[in-house]
Amino acid sequence: MSDFTMINCCLIFSACLLSSQAVWSQRVRVEPEVTAYPNGSVNLRCEFTNSGSTKLTQVSWMFERVEGDRHNIAVFHPLYGASFPNKDFEGRVSFTQGSLENPSIRIDKLRMADAGRYICEYATYPSGNEQGTTTLIMLAKPRNSATAIPVQAGSSEVVVARCEAAQGKPEATISWITTVAGRYNHTSVPETDGTVTVKSEYRMIPTPAENGKEITCLVNQRTQIEPRAFPLKLVVEYPPTVTIEGYDNNWFMGRTDAVLTCQADANPAPTDVTWTAASGQLPPSVRVDQNRLLVMKVDEAVNTTFVCEVKNSLGSGKKELAATVIDQPLPAPTSSAGPVIGGIIAAIIILCLIGAGVAMYHKRRQSMANGEGPPKHKPPPPMTSGSSTEMLNKPQDKTTTITETQLLGNYETSYYETNSAEPVTDLDDDNTGPPANGGTPTVWDGSGHPPGKGDTSDETLPPYEPADQNDVEANYSNVAREESFVSKAMLV
Repeated sequence: MSDFTMINCCLIFSACLLSSQAVWSQRVRVEPEVTAYPNGSVNLRCEFTNSGSTKLTQVSWMFERVEGDRHNIAVFHPLYGASFPNKDFEGRVSFTQGSLENPSIRIDKLRMADAGRYICEYATYPSGNEQGTTTLIMLAKPRNSATAIPVQAGSSEVVVARCEAAQGKPEATISWITTVAGRYNHTSVPETDGTVTVKSEYRMIPTPAENGKEITCLVNQRTQIEPRAFPLKLVVEYPPTVTIEGYDNNWFMGRTDAVLTCQADANPAPTDVTWTAASGQLPPSVRVDQNRLLVMKVDEAVNTTFVCEVKNSLGSGKKELAATVIDQPLPAPTSSAGPVIGGIIAAIIILCLIGAGVAMYHKRRQSMANGEGPPKHKPPPPMTSGSSTEMLNKPQDKTTTITETQLLGNYETSYYETNSAEPVTDLDDDNTGPPANGGTPTVWDGSGHPPGKGDTSDETLPPYEPADQNDVEANYSNVAREESFVSKAMLV
């Protein structure tokens, strides 16, 4: 047999052996990982399944804090009973059932040092030892705290807030939420019991404007359902900044309601407020009421400069105000409400007019789009009172007919006229027949010579017969517009 064949056989045998050991080890059922807290208790379950013909002789629990360093903490034998050889677990470990089939143990009064690997190992025949491993993870809820550090306003960067998550396991993470410009850092310190303390500091250049601004510390850790929030307010200390309010430039002689108020912005709060006059003593007509200066009556003595000085533990601040006394009160300012209201009303009216115009414009465009534009026919001409047309325009039993005239000149637009009740006369027709108005001369027929004075005729006119309406309409449609209202010369 060649060396190559022997090597292959050895590899196959080793694989089979490892596979069988893996199958056997699956018969020891344990939990791969459990968690617990200091001073609490934990159950480590172990069970041998599908033993079949395998004989169980003994079971042992071993503790491995670091890999390779194992110590027996509990042993169970069906004849000799239970044994707990490790002093570190004495009085804290026990079997829950006390049988080879289910040798689960319970550990009480847990310590952070109890974290590690726990091996449940069976001694069997004929397969040998079989085991399962459970990892115990000790968790520690951190002691969280946060505080704002009082600082004085200045130009150097200092720590203004501090946040801490002490003795937690696993290590906590800290973050900050604020609108104040600054930066923060973290430090982690391992403790002797296996926990970790995390500290974070927020740094910035403090100014009076940052006093009272909000800043929040967030602590996140595995044992917490959600991050713990610690809202804080920055504390920046500074000396007083003083202002004087109440002067309206209208201190006239005899006024009795003049008041000056001394306001101070300071941290810590002001401890002392003092009113003085630049000329020395305060005028006898004024009285001091805490931070207010009451002028009992305005006279020439209050025509001076008043000084308010405010102190706190960090320093002092002062403000001066020069008062001027006048003989007569200033005229009351006119109210600006009237012009404002008038302007608002005018703006509303203008907007309404614009809206109405826009609405009419859109309505007109819509009407034209729907074919509702202005009429395309020419209405009948108005009748003059007393004219021959009016005399002839008497009611007749005729139905209204509408005829379309011929095109006018060069325009292509046609129009309609009604000729229902208007009788046909020689004003509207150039027929050569008898006149329809009972003797009025006919219109010029265009023959080149209009009828003159010498043209007389002894012919007897035929009796009047109304012209046929169809003929009238036909002839009327052929008359040019410029000839329709021109009559021949008449002899009087």
